[in-house]
Amino acid sequence: MSRDNNSGRPKKPRSSTRNNSDESRASRSGNSGAKPFKKSFPKAGERNSDSRRSTGTSYQDRMDKKFGKTEQKDFITNSSEEKKSFGKSAPKRGGSRPNTFDTRDKYERGSLKYGRRPGAGDNREDKNKSFVQKRRLSKIDKDIHKDTIRLNKYIANSGICSRREADELITQGLVEVNGKVVTEMGYQVQKVDKVVFDGQNITPEKPVYVLLNKPKGYISTTKDDKARKTVMDLVANASPYRVFPVGRLDRSTTGVILLTNDGHMTKKLTHPSFDAKKIYHVTLDKKLTNEDMKLIAEGIRLDEGVAVVDQISFIEGKPKNEVGIEIHIGWNRVIRRIFQRLGYEVEALDRVMFAGLTKKNIKRGHWRILTELEVNNLKML
Repeated sequence: MSRDNNSGRPKKPRSSTRNNSDESRASRSGNSGAKPFKKSFPKAGERNSDSRRSTGTSYQDRMDKKFGKTEQKDFITNSSEEKKSFGKSAPKRGGSRPNTFDTRDKYERGSLKYGRRPGAGDNREDKNKSFVQKRRLSKIDKDIHKDTIRLNKYIANSGICSRREADELITQGLVEVNGKVVTEMGYQVQKVDKVVFDGQNITPEKPVYVLLNKPKGYISTTKDDKARKTVMDLVANASPYRVFPVGRLDRSTTGVILLTNDGHMTKKLTHPSFDAKKIYHVTLDKKLTNEDMKLIAEGIRLDEGVAVVDQISFIEGKPKNEVGIEIHIGWNRVIRRIFQRLGYEVEALDRVMFAGLTKKNIKRGHWRILTELEVNNLKML
């Protein structure tokens, strides 16, 4: 036993603090014979194996769960199988939202900007019928199946005036029903009743205006004795009322033509005094000379008189045998006879404008209903 150099006393052996604490803990619990709890530090490679056995997940799985990563699913390109989107990834720095949809899927379904698949066919019965036109025709169809109608609406549907103006005419005693003056507001009229305004019989048909892009081979009449195709065959489903063509186009002439049941509008547009402008695209069998163009602009004498031409010019970007001509007269075959007088033959004649109405967005053989703005413009002519 060694002695301390300072005190000369023998040194006591050092005892482990951990052992003393374990013994004291065991004595306090009453388990004096129990062994103290000891957990040895695992060796290298043992910690991961123990955790895998306890949790059943790998270290990589736990790290992915900790940082919010999920397993990405494979993308299926087969169109018959269900498309699966990519899994969400960790947000990028700067707060940008990750792109979680498949960009190739929109090209297979069609761009959403246009509402349908590019190049896919349209299964609608008539491409030129918009939702507004169908709704307008449905309202007209409802009026037809009604047994009675208000007198002011009866007058307004005839095209004379609006409902408010019709109420004023009724209160003034200017309307007769079956020979009796009616001043009662809200009076119901039957379809078989005879309504007279200002000494003339009126009908309750609401005016309908149909714009048709006439193809070649159709004549502009309501019926034909030779059983030839007419423009009425093209607009059979355009209106529940019977419409009539405004003016005429030759069987071989194509272009815009108006059909309506408004007799006052028809008379207005066909009368020469109203100067309804018409523009034609003329294709000749040979080039038109400048001298002949000047003669046409000055006026060519025909059987009815001098055919006055408002304007005539070559079409930009087209050969010299194609010209544009504007007239307001409605003589029979007047365009063809003008050029025949100068030794030209008209190979193709297409009317591109009539009374301010064009065939824009109307395919050949198709039609559309005029808008309220276009109808108002016609009334102001």
